[in-house]
Amino acid sequence: MTLAELVPSLGSSLQAKLSERIWPLDTALGHDGDLLLGGVPLTRLAAQFGTPSYLIDENEVRRRARAYRQAMPEAEVAYAGKALSCKAVVRWIDEEGLSLDVCSAGELAVARAVGFPAERIVMHGNAKTPDDLKAAIGYGVGRIVVDSLDEIDQLGSLARYPQRVLVRVTPGVDARTHRAIATGVEDQKFGFSLASGAAEDAVRHVLAQPSLRLVGLHCHIGSQVTRVASFELAARRMVGLLAALHAEHGLTLPQLDLGGGFAVPYLDGEDEFDLTGFANRVRVAVHYECQSHRLPVPRLTIEPGRSIVGPAGVTLYRVVNVKQGGARTFVAVDGGMSDNPRPSLYGARYSVRLVGRHTRAPRRPVTVVGRHCEAGDVLAADVPLPQDIRAGDLLAVPCTGAYHHSLASNYNQVGRPPLIGVRDGVATVLVRGETEDDLLARDLG
Repeated sequence: MTLAELVPSLGSSLQAKLSERIWPLDTALGHDGDLLLGGVPLTRLAAQFGTPSYLIDENEVRRRARAYRQAMPEAEVAYAGKALSCKAVVRWIDEEGLSLDVCSAGELAVARAVGFPAERIVMHGNAKTPDDLKAAIGYGVGRIVVDSLDEIDQLGSLARYPQRVLVRVTPGVDARTHRAIATGVEDQKFGFSLASGAAEDAVRHVLAQPSLRLVGLHCHIGSQVTRVASFELAARRMVGLLAALHAEHGLTLPQLDLGGGFAVPYLDGEDEFDLTGFANRVRVAVHYECQSHRLPVPRLTIEPGRSIVGPAGVTLYRVVNVKQGGARTFVAVDGGMSDNPRPSLYGARYSVRLVGRHTRAPRRPVTVVGRHCEAGDVLAADVPLPQDIRAGDLLAVPCTGAYHHSLASNYNQVGRPPLIGVRDGVATVLVRGETEDDLLARDLG
């Protein structure tokens, strides 16, 4: 039994506190158990826009974008659009002077819709379709990261002018993250293996294409990475490859993209990623290795996505029912794995908070589940909520800005939630919620 359970008033006091690590800095305590995000009460947002709803704090997004630019002013910071892609967010990224990483013709269409500068766009993807490549060439994106020999051949035949490319390298670095999001180790679908020599073969393949211009190398070791040492090791290995290519071909490549995957805390007590330590250690490692190999220092690119928008997001749910199972209490809400599949995909864990009413009831561990026809539709297991939790209560889940809206589905023919931007007391619909008419509009049977 916890201290909060022994002293109920203490449990209520603990519930009132907010952790700056998992809530946007603009979050504040309101009246009657409410929270304010960007100066707007969450109960008002739930009443106005319904639940579930995704909320995104514009000031927090901009603040985090600036933090990366300040930490590495000499580097290019490319926002990974796969984390959260919509016109408003891409416009904010443009205004903050960041570049943009896209992975499909669809993500590129969002960038085109707001006039994002083509020269500051990088296109990724391990299996780009012809339509993806044609869209990138048509818009004149600054760089395309090639990921297979077939893609190099195809891009070489499509490109009408010298197209700048980076070769994606698998550096053989274990980022010690969930296996589903570890992308720097051997024997997986991304990139060309450094250890096997495939990366050097890919470079030769690019150099044989007269319409392609090799300008650098790229790697990505995974997502939700906490260890700065993993990035440092990847940087050293990538400079070693730059040196090998210089020795073989006389190439001095001007760019080195080290990817992203910087972790954010999802639970109170988890640490923030050490951005300052990352910047210092990677900078020193690259400079040291370049000096050792007598190479000029390439311009670095980093690709933060989750760490810019993740902590800026909050999702609102309404409790539908509370049910006592054999050993657990289930709190079912009006959303679920269709708006947040991460717990099912990666075992991701979240914090959950009751919003909109005060209670002196002691807290107990409950399992927050969704509305979908899957036993695995669990949003948060063993989270402390008041014992008097009931149908109609409003729940808020922090750190949901990344890989929620972008991974959402229509499972069980449930419409995807709206995305609401908040800033300085004003709420704006950035992406409207889907209706049944939207779902039926594509069904031509």
